[in-house]
Amino acid sequence: MVTLATIDGGFYKVCLVLHILCAIIGFGAVFLNGIYGQQMKVRMQSGRGAEALGIHEANLMVSKIGEYFIYAVFVLGFAVLGLSDSVWKFSQTWVWLSVVLYVVGIGLSHGVLMPTVKRMGVLMHEMVAGPPPAGRPPPQALEMAALGKKLGVVGPALNLILIAILFLMVWKPGL
Repeated sequence: MVTLATIDGGFYKVCLVLHILCAIIGFGAVFLNGIYGQQMKVRMQSGRGAEALGIHEANLMVSKIGEYFIYAVFVLGFAVLGLSDSVWKFSQTWVWLSVVLYVVGIGLSHGVLMPTVKRMGVLMHEMVAGPPPAGRPPPQALEMAALGKKLGVVGPALNLILIAILFLMVWKPGL
């Protein structure tokens, strides 16, 4: 068997550093998205929809960049696994469970979080474009509130998944 790297080798360590760096950048870019959401809500409720929309669009751009780093975490994780000279194996609980949690997180992100955020952006654009009917809240407000509640569940769930993966990476249960 040809060994490409060992756990003490430079190539393994470079991949490990890149794996950790991508995790910091990618997950760091999205971990506090709830704070941006809260700031958007405050501005929308106080009639400063254009400001809320600006926050939304900036946050969306940063999250999109973070998304690519989050994908790189997965790829580099498998590179680290492959370069570990069988020190780390997919059969180890901490490895396969981290992969399962990552896939669940990506599924929640693509299936619920991102479509919800995009819909909120559409609604904010509509609200900023024209005044609400006289004496009534904008019709988009109810849908935005429901979407906000959905994000209030999914966002923290994704953060908990990340924390669980981090726990697995540090403590390596099942090793």
